[in-house]
Amino acid sequence: MAQRIVIENCAIATVDADDTEYASGYVVVADNRIESLGAGKAPEDLRDVVRRIDASGHLVTPGLVNTHHHFYQWLTRGLATDHNLFNWLVALYPTWARIDEQMTYAAAQGSLAMLARGGVTTAMDHHYVFPKDSGDLSGAIIRAARETGVRFTLARGSMDRSEKDGGLPPDFAVETLEGALAATEATVDEHHDDSFDAMTQVAVAPCSPFSVSTELMKQGAELARRKGVRLHTHGSETVEEEQFCKELFGLGPTDYFESTGWLGEDVWMAHCVHMSDSDIAAFARTKTGVAHCPSSNARLAAGIARVPDMLAAGVPVGLGVDGTASNESGELHTELRNALLINRLGAHREAALNAREALRLGTYGGAQVLGRAREIGSLEPGKLADLVLWNLDTLAHASIADPVAALVFGAAAPVTASFVGGRQIAENGRLLHVDEDTIARSTRSEARRLAQIAAQA
Repeated sequence: MAQRIVIENCAIATVDADDTEYASGYVVVADNRIESLGAGKAPEDLRDVVRRIDASGHLVTPGLVNTHHHFYQWLTRGLATDHNLFNWLVALYPTWARIDEQMTYAAAQGSLAMLARGGVTTAMDHHYVFPKDSGDLSGAIIRAARETGVRFTLARGSMDRSEKDGGLPPDFAVETLEGALAATEATVDEHHDDSFDAMTQVAVAPCSPFSVSTELMKQGAELARRKGVRLHTHGSETVEEEQFCKELFGLGPTDYFESTGWLGEDVWMAHCVHMSDSDIAAFARTKTGVAHCPSSNARLAAGIARVPDMLAAGVPVGLGVDGTASNESGELHTELRNALLINRLGAHREAALNAREALRLGTYGGAQVLGRAREIGSLEPGKLADLVLWNLDTLAHASIADPVAALVFGAAAPVTASFVGGRQIAENGRLLHVDEDTIARSTRSEARRLAQIAAQA
């Protein structure tokens, strides 16, 4: 028999196709699925109820979905704070090139803890730095995600264009074409789960046009489609990148991606800040997704992505934290607010995004981008029970009548409870399955060790 959790007396934003909301309603979770939800009280004849939660003063939403991140950067926060993207990369690659398995595990723990305590139920990590003899970095990241309890996509990245080939990373921090493809395929074979309730999935993710060869892009796409997994990379992040692509390939980024097989409904790109009308049309035509990272784009002075135009054209768009060396907070729930505010500085001004559109970016939009909209991203019967209870009965929020506006426009709301597949992973802002204080000490120690090794190199 199914074991049921009943959540009652809460405002609910389902983020379904009709944006259904309830001012006061209930959600019934049966094992790992949402069984029912609606207005008013839960049905009285429910059996095998193991827990009832009085969620008065709370808003229940789908769990947040993070669509772009670099966990290893947790160890290099607060550095190169006044740099644009290329100068920032040049400043930090010599340090990043010294990471090892122990550092990567600690950094993943820190990144995941910050995400999970702030309402993220599905995380992803684009990890592309694999120094020689650094250990099992992919395994370390996946282990950290499993321990934290979040659903997870590892975008197994790669680089084969180093300084000697005109790229940015040091020569010893990149892989060969053959080595990158073989290691990526092995990671897919060992860790990817394509089941409905999968906790771990793997994507093929060469880093960016300026750090990988055209052959790695092409063969990476072929590998992903042969294995039936998704593809991820950085795209159109800065003006300098566009110039780089035109000089090196004779094409702008979007045309280059199309020439290498990198547009399609199984692809999502990070950033996409500098997109022309024809670029957006190409993404819409092919259903290529976008991970919008507003805080990181502001931190690196990259610009404002044309998110309203992308959404109007039908491009799938989710939110991303990006690496914490360019978004030191490491939180996704603050990106709801930043996405709304920053996009209102663009051409559409106050009509750019509203609170509900921002919430959709962070939930259903993210599920679309990760290829998991059937399973997560909205609160609907039959979907996985990935959901968050936000406490809006606080000094920071209590005088805002609209709970969705309170969540998006207001201060970062406290998380009273967060569930992944019906299993609670956070309570009253603290994680239940890992110790945050231990993680804080570990990340501080590993950050210092990395800095010492880099200084001696």
